[in-house]
Amino acid sequence: MTWRPKTAAERQADKRKRDKLTEEERLSKLLAKTIKLQLFHRTSEVLDQLLIETGIDEPQDLITRLIHGVQHLTSEQKQTIFS
Repeated sequence: MTWRPKTAAERQADKRKRDKLTEEERLSKLLAKTIKLQLFHRTSEVLDQLLIETGIDEPQDLITRLIHGVQHLTSEQKQTIFS
């Protein structure tokens, strides 16, 4: 089966299906994993500083961006950070 773009009618039908989902159903389709994170005081302070400096409102948004940003580092840079 070859890929083809969806028609406007197909996109609208998909949107209607998504709109009918409960918040829990919507999140279960989107989320791969939930992580419960406990932070020491100093780590929490650093997180708060980063949120202020970057203008990002949600800690999970900042952490997501950090994870995706790290993938662009070289192996040597990662080794320096994580050793």
